[in-house]
Amino acid sequence: MSVTITDIETYDIRFPTSRNLDGSDAMNPSPDYSAAYVILKTDSPDGLEGHGLAFTIGRGNEIVVSAIQALSYLIRGLTLEYITSDMGTFWYRLVGDSQLRWIGPEKGAIHLGLAALVNAVWDLYAKAEGKPLWKLLVDMTPEQIVSCVPFRYIRDVLTPQEALEILKSNEPTKHIREREMLERGFPAYTTSAGWLGYSDDKLAALCRRCVEEGWSHFKMKVGANLEDDIRRASLIRDIIGYDCALMMDANQVWDVDQAISWMKELSKFNPVWIEEPTSPDDILGHARIAREIAPVGVATGEHCHNRVMFKQFMQANAIDYCQVDACRLGGVNEVLAVLLMAAKFGIPVCPHAGGVGLCEYVQHISIFDYIYVSASLENRVLEYVDHLHEHFVDPVVIRNGNYMPPTSPGYSITMKKESLEQYQYPTGIVWSLSESQSRKTM
Repeated sequence: MSVTITDIETYDIRFPTSRNLDGSDAMNPSPDYSAAYVILKTDSPDGLEGHGLAFTIGRGNEIVVSAIQALSYLIRGLTLEYITSDMGTFWYRLVGDSQLRWIGPEKGAIHLGLAALVNAVWDLYAKAEGKPLWKLLVDMTPEQIVSCVPFRYIRDVLTPQEALEILKSNEPTKHIREREMLERGFPAYTTSAGWLGYSDDKLAALCRRCVEEGWSHFKMKVGANLEDDIRRASLIRDIIGYDCALMMDANQVWDVDQAISWMKELSKFNPVWIEEPTSPDDILGHARIAREIAPVGVATGEHCHNRVMFKQFMQANAIDYCQVDACRLGGVNEVLAVLLMAAKFGIPVCPHAGGVGLCEYVQHISIFDYIYVSASLENRVLEYVDHLHEHFVDPVVIRNGNYMPPTSPGYSITMKKESLEQYQYPTGIVWSLSESQSRKTM
């Protein structure tokens, strides 16, 4: 039976995480984790819907919502059968509107809006097939996967034939890795203890709790003050020891020279990587940092806005860890392109998940990547933060520090109806009460 997309609903959803400094870092001291949220309505008698979001940190979320609305005419009225018959052509349809493309191209708010819509279509597709997204992708043939990938601008480093060869080489053994994922899950690290705005006492308490829960990989935020970073890193190492892995994240706050000098001071704490050490657009700066702070690795990607940027990072040997973002890139299609390039370059993919809904998204990406693309867990670990999962119908499941593969159909991004109502900005009860209380104190 054919299913038609009849309407597109959008929501400006914001969570007041700044009140407790959850998500705080050197560049973003008081974020309100937010989602430009979209629901694809259909004529399915079963009430089938596709859900998607793009992550922001508060102000400006309404701009991404507007971008979704501007793009929505490109999919309203299309049938799911038509879209899924050629997912690659569908992706180019959305990215190719020449007037909307002008305000990108393939970057910024319009690309975030694109990601929300593309991911909503994949969510709808997976639900229609009765499979979680990772399983939908794993069950595709290599040819079907390649047909979804936007190769424009990256054929000089990855041809469709090379992508096909990568997938075909792993296809005969993918059932073994799928079984492994179902039994053990995908290894994770926690950022939940290391936010920059937390006091030393809170940092220590959270680290101890994470150790008790079995975590072996931790990430801390750095970059605001070197003395504070040294003190906090020493505190963390005293609790987790040196058998556990420690990652650091500067969130773009340093210049290149500053990043090099700062990391030479922090290298004594044996970090696996420094994440976003400088501007996310400075490819050559990252390359120089990578050369001069080795063996500490360089990780980046959460603000890498398209496959072309990732191509150049890889060509320049500027990153040791590739941190794709499920909704900074243009949705599943563009993520597939980066996974395949990373496989060719031998760079481990460790997706960014520090935001509302991102853990729910990226678990599918990493599980698929291991089963079908990289076929390796070496140096691969997936970020986890313990905030806001209660707002999702199918939240992530962590067991012994591992993501367990989702079993419900879809992309795991469907929010609860009551959360959409309560956190809608500015009319939801959470925000209207806050505004009322602010007026009373004036």
